[in-house]
Amino acid sequence: MERCFRYSNITWWPHSPCFSLPCAPRPHPEPPPWRARVRYPAMVDVGKWPLFTLLGAQEVSPNEAIYITQDDEVFVFGLNCSNCLGTGDSQSTMVPKKLDFLRGKKVVSLSYGSGPHVLLAAEGGELFAWGHNGYSQLGNGTTNQGVSPILVSTNLQNKKITQVACGSHHSLALTHDGEVFAWGYNNCGQVGSGATANQPTPRRVTNCLQGKVVMGIACGQTSSMAVLDNGEVFGWGYNGNGQLGVGNNGNQLTPCRLAALQGLCVLQVRLDSRPAVCLGANTYGQLGTGNKSNQLSPVHIMAEKERIVEIAACHSTHTSACKTQSGQVYMWGQCRGQSIVLPHLTHFSCTDDVFACFATPSVMWRLLSMEHDDFLTVAQSLRKEFDSPETADLKFSVDGKYIHVHKAVLKIRCEHFRSMFQSHWTEDMKEVIEIDQFSYPVYRSFLEFLYTDNVDLPPEDAIGLLDLATSYCENRLKRLCQHIIKRGITVENAFSLLSAAVRYDAEDLEEFCFKFCVNHLTAVTQTAAFWQIDGNMLKEFICRASRCGSFKN
Repeated sequence: MERCFRYSNITWWPHSPCFSLPCAPRPHPEPPPWRARVRYPAMVDVGKWPLFTLLGAQEVSPNEAIYITQDDEVFVFGLNCSNCLGTGDSQSTMVPKKLDFLRGKKVVSLSYGSGPHVLLAAEGGELFAWGHNGYSQLGNGTTNQGVSPILVSTNLQNKKITQVACGSHHSLALTHDGEVFAWGYNNCGQVGSGATANQPTPRRVTNCLQGKVVMGIACGQTSSMAVLDNGEVFGWGYNGNGQLGVGNNGNQLTPCRLAALQGLCVLQVRLDSRPAVCLGANTYGQLGTGNKSNQLSPVHIMAEKERIVEIAACHSTHTSACKTQSGQVYMWGQCRGQSIVLPHLTHFSCTDDVFACFATPSVMWRLLSMEHDDFLTVAQSLRKEFDSPETADLKFSVDGKYIHVHKAVLKIRCEHFRSMFQSHWTEDMKEVIEIDQFSYPVYRSFLEFLYTDNVDLPPEDAIGLLDLATSYCENRLKRLCQHIIKRGITVENAFSLLSAAVRYDAEDLEEFCFKFCVNHLTAVTQTAAFWQIDGNMLKEFICRASRCGSFKN
């Protein structure tokens, strides 16, 4: 039941928890694979996150977010509820701010409590906390809000923290040696101390965990769980719906082993046995048992299906999902207001999409990474090598400037150059080809188009490129130029663009420019371009405009 607000390469905190089955990683695991890998600390385009591609733009409104760059710098932005951004003040920000206190601290575990408060474990074993602290969930012995990250050290000296987990107002930390420490709100025994008094600083959870090696921890709102190195599961805290799976619905003030799972080895969000195991509240069919009865002990579901490799549930929206070994994704529980009491096969390829589409509010149960990939596609490689002296085998000289290109690319992309380099033209033997009929910006833009399929020129230069495209019979380039000219037409350049369209036989562009001139006739006739135009063309324009009724009172 791990609390997760993990969205793409960041952690998003919409004040709506999502849970998954507790995990038991391998001994002394490497840092989790979700560490964010964003190369540049620029403003994040949340529309590109996997979750948000499923949402409309008006629905994208995260409360708080944190992301970690490839250089291990931590940035935050959002509303800053209860100072959970850790920026040192209570101000909201939509521009990411760097948490300099955490610079260079490689993050190995990160968790959020709905208070909200934040726990962060660094690679060196340090534990940091900030945010809401009304129940001492930051572990510093006070109830003062943490406006910036603080180092939590009480009772943790010489302890290396490898994993953290947050309940709504309590906290857990797992050490490298397999010890569990807990602190904060304890009204239901979620700290595991044997009493219900709040715990202001980290305290080791012992009792049934004494002498055992814990490999994974997780928190519910007011409950806690731990997985041992042998796959055994222990739970403590609130148990009103039987979610601890100990066979009753009484709160547990100390860790209690889930006896019903004896013989099963619980791994990270999966089971060694074929079926999934569910327990707890079932008001909306979120256990997938075929009914809406709560379960005080674990029950198998999907027993007739293939092996389950991933399972997660969101308690606030009562939605559950799993993924089979062959990649099939099932969902059940409350789905868009309907109660689905048995696992239902979806068209999704991952469980994250289930919560993004059917949970309200939309959530994601794990934090994904955005790895910087050095691999370049063919198109990216071509774009990179345009005008590169290191790899080019030909130069064009235009207005005294060189443009470096590759004969093979030109022959592949343009019929004009294919003829030039395969038909014994004199240019085929040259290392430098002089161009004098076009300007440098125009010819460079043309060559760049052959490498990228894109054109980036102002309308006035696009006229010259339109001339080139017409001369070289490049119809697609001709259309792109016309689009640029249409997009950039103004009263001042309208008549010049109309003249160019007529000169280069671009009928569609000519019609567009003509209509623009007619619609802005008074202003256009007062421009220098109008009176500098060729007499015959001016006469033709006046006659054509007259036929359209432009000179009627």
